Amino acid sequence: MNQPDPLHTSPLGQQTDYVNQYAPELLHPIARHLNWTAKGIERSALPFKGVDIWNAYELSWLNLRGKPEVRLAEIKVAANSVNIIESKSLKLYLNSYNLTRFESQWQVEKQLTEDLSAAAEGEVKVRLYHPDQAPAFGQFTGFCIDNQDVEIEHYQPAPELLSIGDDEVEEVLYSHLLKSNCPVTGQPDWATIGISYKGRDIEREGLLKYLISYREHGDFHEQCVENIFMDIWQQCQPESLSVYARYVRRGGLDINPFRSSEMDDIDNLRLSRQ
Repeated sequence: MNQPDPLHTSPLGQQTDYVNQYAPELLHPIARHLNWTAKGIERSALPFKGVDIWNAYELSWLNLRGKPEVRLAEIKVAANSVNIIESKSLKLYLNSYNLTRFESQWQVEKQLTEDLSAAAEGEVKVRLYHPDQAPAFGQFTGFCIDNQDVEIEHYQPAPELLSIGDDEVEEVLYSHLLKSNCPVTGQPDWATIGISYKGRDIEREGLLKYLISYREHGDFHEQCVENIFMDIWQQCQPESLSVYARYVRRGGLDINPFRSSEMDDIDNLRLSRQ
């Protein structure tokens, strides 16, 4: 596969035609190492593993008699794949199935898996399910840090706000206040984020201020979560750490990155905001 195009050549922020016949060339990969290099971290020295969980709510194709089929798709992209897939290009690609005939759901899953794996240059798993089989809403367990009465001064990432205490703990903290912006269009991306760790206690007021500091930051979902993981890892030095963000749906897709020092994968936890 050709090297990923620069960000400015992606379909984001550009007027695009909606193709209704199968067109895998619509997928637009973006190299993950661009974010790692900016943080001064080599691929071989990444402190995390994990997965990006995409849920696609607008997927339809025709059966061999021309009748539409509709499904929801769960797409899991390994965090160590070479590329992320730009979200609008994925939406355009999925729309290209709309007037394409397939013999079976299995054939659609197989084609999606092959095309997305090629674009990501890494492992991608795809599962399709009927809308009547959509999972029930869940929620993060642990302690919500949002009710603290804090004064906010930073709306760009400020890892210096993170600090630790003296107590050894193992806990899960979460917040509904994460917001970042698309790096191309400036559109807001909203999320709930959970932080599970073991080590010296992370000071909660500083953690909340730090998460809010992403409010005017422009970056992709995956890169925001990776940077949050790496900042906590470097500033707080926990024994173990997992960061899981559940982003609100946009354009028929929600993107949910998970990064962990211990785990490769996690359950697809659908929240009420999604």
